[in-house]
Amino acid sequence: MKSLLIGGEWRQAQNPAGAFRAINPATGEAGDDVYPISSTADVEAALDAAHGSIPGLIKTPPESLADFLDLFASKILERNEELVETAHRETALPEEPRLRLTELPRTTDQLHQAASAVRDRSWCRATIDTRLNIRSKYGALGGPVAVFGPNNFPFAFNSAGGGDFAAAIAAGNPVIAKANPGHPGTTRIFAEIAHAGLIKCGLPPATVQLIYHLRPEDGFKLVSHPRLGATAFTGSRPAGLRLKQAADLGGRPIYLEMSSVNPIFILPGAAKEKTEKIASELFHSCEMSAGQFCTKPGLVVVLRDESGEAFIESARRNFRPSPSGFLLGPNALEGIKKTLEIMTRSGAEILTGGIPLEGPGFRFANTLLRVSGDAFIKKAEDMQREAFGPVSLVVSARDVEQLLDIAKALDGTLTVSVYASGADDALYARLEPILRFKAGRLLNDKMPTGVAVTPAMVHGGPFPATGHPGFTSVGIPGSMLRFTALHGYDNVRQDRLPPELRDKNPTGSMWRLIDGSWTQKDI
Repeated sequence: MKSLLIGGEWRQAQNPAGAFRAINPATGEAGDDVYPISSTADVEAALDAAHGSIPGLIKTPPESLADFLDLFASKILERNEELVETAHRETALPEEPRLRLTELPRTTDQLHQAASAVRDRSWCRATIDTRLNIRSKYGALGGPVAVFGPNNFPFAFNSAGGGDFAAAIAAGNPVIAKANPGHPGTTRIFAEIAHAGLIKCGLPPATVQLIYHLRPEDGFKLVSHPRLGATAFTGSRPAGLRLKQAADLGGRPIYLEMSSVNPIFILPGAAKEKTEKIASELFHSCEMSAGQFCTKPGLVVVLRDESGEAFIESARRNFRPSPSGFLLGPNALEGIKKTLEIMTRSGAEILTGGIPLEGPGFRFANTLLRVSGDAFIKKAEDMQREAFGPVSLVVSARDVEQLLDIAKALDGTLTVSVYASGADDALYARLEPILRFKAGRLLNDKMPTGVAVTPAMVHGGPFPATGHPGFTSVGIPGSMLRFTALHGYDNVRQDRLPPELRDKNPTGSMWRLIDGSWTQKDI
C-alpha cells in the first residue's frame, strides 16, 4: 500500500479505514497501485506535523519561500513525461495538447507567479497610519490549509501542486494535500517533488503533508478541526455543502468552488448576424474535455424567433455527429443520467444525444436539450442542475421581457456571457445590470471555457458557484488572500514590527498604503 507524506517522512497509514485503486476512465479497469483510505489517526498526525512546521515557516525569509516555488516549478518540468503519462492513465484526458502543452505549463506558471508575488511583497497590502502609529498587513493563518483537489484538473488544481497549493504556500502556510481519488498517483509525484524541494531550499520538511483519501466523517473532522487554518475545496455541490456545514460549525474558513452552468445569452442581433459561428463555438466549448470544465456553457438563452430557431437547429447539427471524449469516472456517467431525467421530467426535450455510448470506459453522447421560457421559469432549480459532461440546454424565450425574467431567475454562477451586435445595445443595457450580480466574470462575444492565470482574473462568483462571492481561486496575488489573516499592530516599536510595516521599505519597490496614498517610498 502506498505511503503517506506526514512530518517530512513517507510513512504507512495508521489504522487505515480501507483502500482503493485509481480507475482508468478509458477502460474502466483499476490500476495496480493500492492507496490507503486514512482514518482520524492520520488526520491528527498531519495536523500535528503541519503545526510543527509553522515556527520554521515564520522565520523563513521570503526569498527562500520564493526559491522553493520556482524550484518546484522547474522540477515539475523535469518529470513532465512521468506526470503526463500518469495523469493520462488516471483521467483519460488527452496527452496532447491538454496535459502536456496546456495544463502543465499553466501549473508551472502559477508557481512562478506565486514566487514573484512573494518576492515583491506588495500582496500583503501593508497599510500604515503614521499619525496614530497603527499598522496592518495580511499574513499567514497560523494553521495549515487543507486542499481538496478536483478530478478534472490533475495538474492545475492538484492539491499538492496546483493553484490553491501555490496560493496557500505563498501566503506562508503549511498545506495538507488531500488527493483526489481519481488521480492519486499524479498527486504523489507532485508531493515527491515538493518534498525534495523543501529540503533543498531549507524550508521545514513538514510544510507539505499528503493524504490520499478520507471517509466522509474524517473529512468533516479535518475541515472543522480547531487547529486548521482554512480549507480550499473544488468539486461537486453536494460534497462542498456538507464540508461547508462541518467547517461552519467548527468556525473554520472554507473556500468552495462547486457547480456552475455558465449561461450564454444570444441577443437577437447577434443571432441574426452570426448564428453558425456562435453555434460552432458553443459546441466546441461544450465538448472540450468531454464537457468536464467548471466553465462549460451548460445553458443558452435565445429568443423564440426566426433567428433563434435557426441557431437551435445549427447547434443541434453541431452536437449530433461528433464522438464524445471519456468522462472521468462512473459517478460522472450516473450524474449526467440523473440530471437529464430531472430536466426532461420538468419539461425539457432532448434534441440529440441523451444516452451513454457503448464500448469500454465511460462516455456519454454529446447532448443538446431545449426548453421553453415558461417551463424554465416554472422549474428554474431543476433546469440549472449542472450536468458535468458534454451537455447543454437551450432556453427559448417568447419575447424580450421573458428573456429578462429568465436572467432574474438564474442562480449564482462562475461566468455569464452575452453575444450582442450594435443593434442589441438597448437590450444589453437592460440585461447587464441583472447579470452583473449573477456571476463572478461577465464576458462579451466569447465562450467562457478556459481561465487565464492573470492577476485580473476572477474565478469565483455568488452561491452556489462558490461559498463566498468576494474571492477568486485563480489569479495571483488575489487568490492568496483566502489563506491569510489580517494582522494589526498598534504603537508597536520599529524593531518589533514585521519588515513590511517598518518605516523603511524592505525591498525599495514594495507598494504600501501610507496615510491614504499608495507609495514605494520610505516613511
